[in-house]
Amino acid sequence: MRKVIVCTFLTLDGVMQAPGGPDEDTGSGFEHGGWQKMASDDEVGTAIAGWYQHSDAMLLGRRTYEIFASYWPSADPGNPFTERMNSTHKYVASRTLKSVEWQNSTLLEGDTVDAVRTLKAADGGNINVVGSGDLAQTLMRHDLVDEYRLTIHPVIIGTGKRLFADGAIPTALEPVSVSTTKGGTVLGVYRPNGRPSYASY
Repeated sequence: MRKVIVCTFLTLDGVMQAPGGPDEDTGSGFEHGGWQKMASDDEVGTAIAGWYQHSDAMLLGRRTYEIFASYWPSADPGNPFTERMNSTHKYVASRTLKSVEWQNSTLLEGDTVDAVRTLKAADGGNINVVGSGDLAQTLMRHDLVDEYRLTIHPVIIGTGKRLFADGAIPTALEPVSVSTTKGGTVLGVYRPNGRPSYASY
């Protein structure tokens, strides 16, 4: 069975909104777009490249798909991620899009949860959920996430969309690998491990 892996850039206080640029996502009056670049370092890019190595597809929500589709087809071919982003198969979950034009993209039909269950049961490599906060929330609520690969950057934003928002399902996580870059970014890989247990000291 294929794994669904949530790959997300986070601030120290858990915000995932608009890491890439000031105009990426200004929803709800968000004014901190582009927070990642100044809080990142070369080791982050190396780690992300490794995380993508054993995946052959991405799963994207509408907003992230539109951001990527407007950038990557004409991106610098010298960027090591350009060819990979364009050649990787993209599955897109949307209630409003009627078609998807970016090469190697497929619009999921019907109920998203059912469609993702079908993808997981098919042959193939892992599927990375990139960005796509609303989609990630849906997958978490239905126990469809097999792993989290998170870059947690040394910056606090205070507002914005969070990966683990209010109402997140309580989940224990098993650490697979955790390291820190020279710039202070935590590279964490975790797998869901049932519900948390509780006790007193």
